[in-house]
Amino acid sequence: MASQGDTSNPESVEELTMMVKWSGNGTFVVRVCADDTVGELKRRICELTNVLPKRQKLLNVRVGATPAVDSMLLSQLNIKLTTKIVMMGTVEDEILVEPVDAPEVVDDFELGQEDTVDIMDREVNKQKLRRRIEQFKLNLINPPRPGKKCLVLDIDYTLFDHRSTAENPRELMRPYLHEFLTTAYQFYDVIIWSATRDDSCGAVSMKWVEVKMKELGVLSHPDYKITAMMDHLAMITVQSESHGVFDCKPLGVLWGKCPEFYNSKNTIMFDDLRRNFVMNPQNGLVIKPFRKAHINRASDQELLGLADYLVAISALDDLSELDHQRWKDYSDQHKRRRRS
Repeated sequence: MASQGDTSNPESVEELTMMVKWSGNGTFVVRVCADDTVGELKRRICELTNVLPKRQKLLNVRVGATPAVDSMLLSQLNIKLTTKIVMMGTVEDEILVEPVDAPEVVDDFELGQEDTVDIMDREVNKQKLRRRIEQFKLNLINPPRPGKKCLVLDIDYTLFDHRSTAENPRELMRPYLHEFLTTAYQFYDVIIWSATRDDSCGAVSMKWVEVKMKELGVLSHPDYKITAMMDHLAMITVQSESHGVFDCKPLGVLWGKCPEFYNSKNTIMFDDLRRNFVMNPQNGLVIKPFRKAHINRASDQELLGLADYLVAISALDDLSELDHQRWKDYSDQHKRRRRS
């Protein structure tokens, strides 16, 4: 394993280039960071080999005589600079695994301002962001529109109740989804970003995103268009003193891919998990989770209110100056001004 950067600065050696030999299939170069997890390493290997993480066996990624678990940080392993990782695994046909079969992660946590600033400012996280910008392939479904702001939307519990069951997936769709997207599309390019991975590599995750959006009629609606979709491979792993290691959605990846269209001033992201905003807290709005669709779909009007909010702020020069957690107050004020 070869490191990059000035070894006199601990922050500068966090980016690593690892040589992974896949028995009988050649050697692959995988770039990670020291505080990435073993699970993240496996996902990166999956990108290159299509061997699902659950099918990978990394022979010399160990703690003593015991194979390292996926949650362990690479920095905790005694891997020498000259080590070549040997991976055993077999490619299987892509299997679409519904998230309902995956462990549910519903707990969220409030990071203090000090924690958030530390995560944003750490050089290792900036390196990860630069690497994601370089490596992630953003596939545009429709071209960005000059002059439009950008709306980034999560799927699970934001647009869709992915845990409940129904004969028709549209029964689990959040009420007023199409009306919301139709309104937003007048002022915003819409990006779908899901963290779903289902214990597999990014290709399967993106496949799930596409399937769900098609089932909900989002990709074929006549009144709006989706600009792009992003998946777990655009996320990065960060670490905080209070909550340990977790994944987040750095909007800098999108801004780095489309710098002529999107930036911190014209982008807003909706997600039900606050921690996903840790690299860009001023651009995130925590949406009320949509769960138990069969019970709540008759009363849930979250998207109607948020559509009004998006219209209300669409003419502002800098969305990052707003306190998005007070969106209901701002929306109500806008409605009152319109009536008067």
